[in-house]
Parts: sequence; structure tokens; C-alpha cells
Amino acid sequence: MEISGLHRRKLYGRRKGPKLSRHQSCLLLTLLPQLVLKLEPGRDPRTYFPNTIEDVWLEIGFGGGEHLFWQAHHHPNIGLIGAEPYETGVAKLLSKVASNDVLPGTAAILAAQEKEKRAGSPRSREATIRIYQGDARDIVEALPDACLGRVFILFPDPWPKTRHHKRRFIQMDMLDALARVMKPGAELRFASDDSHYAAWTLERALAHRAFEWTATGAGDWQVRPADWPATRYEEKSLHGAPMFLRFVRSA
Repeated sequence: MEISGLHRRKLYGRRKGPKLSRHQSCLLLTLLPQLVLKLEPGRDPRTYFPNTIEDVWLEIGFGGGEHLFWQAHHHPNIGLIGAEPYETGVAKLLSKVASNDVLPGTAAILAAQEKEKRAGSPRSREATIRIYQGDARDIVEALPDACLGRVFILFPDPWPKTRHHKRRFIQMDMLDALARVMKPGAELRFASDDSHYAAWTLERALAHRAFEWTATGAGDWQVRPADWPATRYEEKSLHGAPMFLRFVRSA
């Protein structure tokens, strides 16, 4: 999706995966348009959601959507924006949304809309999830200042080769951009099973005046917090023991 006024940039990583099932393909055509984030530079992100919400959180690269879906389920008053360019990941999240009967505003959205239409209801039930099938940097660039309460960057591609380190999402200029859109006291959560990328992130966040590391002991980064559900990628632990870093946006 091309957004007027935003810079074009190269997006690394896969966009397509294995062939989707018929059900997944159908969801991309029917459910995704209901949940897609239509970016407007400078727009208050709370207004992307039909109902009154208390805060907006952003997940950058949500993979199969396990974490994003869990957060939406447990925080019905929070608007969740998820960025994921990988089509299969988007389809997996849509499958979760379409099949769950508990998540507020998302369960069987198409059937609910049809039912309300027949009943003459003026409101349709829409999700507290918004999906952007593209580069998360577009979202960050379009957001106004101090509008996010939490940002998640969980198990991003570590790009382990030295010549590819410039492709890593965590860079000083990206921390500058995140600091701009995060509220004072907002939390940045980062996870990786690549010790080199975790050290890279920690080094840069500690050097940035806008972020403070919350850890007071080894358990704070070695043990996943209770409100931080495991993702399918985490369970694979491809590179080693996962590390969980939390930073607070200083005032």
C-alpha cells in the first residue's frame, strides 16, 4: 500500500510463503478489508477504531499473530495495530480473528455484520485490531507525536551477517522515530533468541536518552513476563534462549 507523503524504502524479507488454503484466501478478500489500516499522516490512531478506546499499541512484525491476538483478547479497551508484510502471517491472524467467539468486536465479524444489518442496527461490530500489510516504518512515520502506549518488536529477523546489520529494524534513527510517537512512560518490548541482536538492541537503547531499561536483575530479561504470551517462533528457539527486554520512554 502506497501512502502519499511517506518515503519509499526497500523492505527486506519474504512477502509470500506457501500457497494459502481456500479459507485463508477467502479471508484476505473478505475479512482483511474490514480490518486493514488505511494510514493518514498525522491522524490520531484512536480514530482508526470504531469504538472508544483507552490507548493504542503497535506490534511490528506480528508473525502468525499469536501475541497480537492474545493482547487484543486480554485488553478489549486497547486498539492494537499490527504490521506484517508476510502474507501467510496475515492470513493466520485473520483465521484466529474469524474463528474466535470471545475476542470483543472480532468474532465472526462477517456473520455479525449481516445479522445486525437484518436487525436494522446502525452499527457494525468491528475489531480492536487493525492490520497493515507492509512496512511498519510507514506507520511510525505517519503517526502524530506521543500517541502510543506500547510498542512490541518480537523476534525480528536478526540479519546475522555483518554486511546485513544495516537491515536490522533496531537502529538509532528508528529509536528516534519510536521515541517521537511513544508517550512518556510508554513501554517498548523487544525479544530475540539471537544474543548478538539482543546485545545490539540493548547497546543502542541504553545509549538513547529517551529510553530506560527496566531490568533490575537477570530474571527480568531471562524470563518472559506473564502478560507476554509465547509466539510460535519463540517456541522453536532457533538460535538460543530467548531474551526479553523492556524499556520505558522517559519523560
